[in-house]
Amino acid sequence: MPTSMKIDAAQLVAAVREVVGDAPQIGLHIPHIGEAEHRYVTECLDSTFVSSVGPFVTRFEDEIAAFTGAARAIAVSNGTVALQVALTLAGVQPGDEVLVPALSFIATANAVSHAGAIPHFVDSDASTLGLDVAALRMVLEKLERRDGALVNTITGRRVSAIVPMHTFGHPVAIIDMVALGDEFGIPVVEDAAESLGSFVGDRHTGRFGRLGILSFNGNKIVTSGGGGMILTDDDELGARAKHLTTTAKVPHAWAFEHDEIGWNFRLPNLNAALGVAQLTHLEGFIAAKRALAERYRAVMADVPGVTFLAEPDGTTSNYWLCSVRIDGDRAERDRMLEALNADGLQARPFWGLLNEQAPYRPAPHGDLSTATALEASVISLPSSPALGGWRE
Repeated sequence: MPTSMKIDAAQLVAAVREVVGDAPQIGLHIPHIGEAEHRYVTECLDSTFVSSVGPFVTRFEDEIAAFTGAARAIAVSNGTVALQVALTLAGVQPGDEVLVPALSFIATANAVSHAGAIPHFVDSDASTLGLDVAALRMVLEKLERRDGALVNTITGRRVSAIVPMHTFGHPVAIIDMVALGDEFGIPVVEDAAESLGSFVGDRHTGRFGRLGILSFNGNKIVTSGGGGMILTDDDELGARAKHLTTTAKVPHAWAFEHDEIGWNFRLPNLNAALGVAQLTHLEGFIAAKRALAERYRAVMADVPGVTFLAEPDGTTSNYWLCSVRIDGDRAERDRMLEALNADGLQARPFWGLLNEQAPYRPAPHGDLSTATALEASVISLPSSPALGGWRE
């Protein structure tokens, strides 16, 4: 469609209303808090084990490991610190550069900064919304090998990790990305914060790189209020992740001995109780969100100038956020956002490009034309499981 042609905002609003119903206000992603959540949290409160020691933490870790197929799952206080620790465990050192998507939530870049490194922003793939493999190869091929390390010749910094992010739950081309990392000798750490329940073939996201992470923020498919999880198939890395995030305390019945500088990053038992309750609904949440996505896909086919963003071929997405791409410029996107929100339909744009955020304007990056076009044209629509028919 020519960019000069205006999209019918009323038609778009009507299409969304056809899917989600006529409630006056419909949020973007509302968590379900039901009987199991109240029961498990009350059990935790009654036990008085509300901090980072308690049976719900272990149960949450075990159930996430079983669902994803990971050998180890380590529960921490949020997804940002999960990524920070994962990067450190992967060998990222202060002063390094880490390759990350320019189009991601700022936590991806913040975790790199918290690890003492500098994010290096890379362009996106329009079909997956995540890191572009070809753009990534172009960056890697410009690096110079010095004393066994790959160095950015412009900044003089070692490039020590690649962090793909599975945007809105849609898996990136992670197999190709890991192969590229192996070719150049750089580890991949997956930001799977949004993709619990997403698979490439029959393998869960977060399990392709050396480590991966999940998030359980209030708006995620499963929430523990706040929380994150480090995933790894390496038992040694898993044990070290747990040790470091538990203040590096040496196990003992009563003594407080710490053998290195660690972090107090463990997930409280109270949050884990909520997370365990949420996991009892996970399969239903995923089925409902996929049903919602199919309904959106069907109605958007009849709205000129609007394209539903479907899961990439060969993958199964949890459709954390159902999203569309608007033909035209940023002003046209904003006009659609205004119409949707004015009608009580909470819709939001993509995150702002990370290289344009104040803390990261000095950070290195190359051509970001695809990421720029996506940021100016994508809208996320109401995506709660209940809108897809899920009921407790």
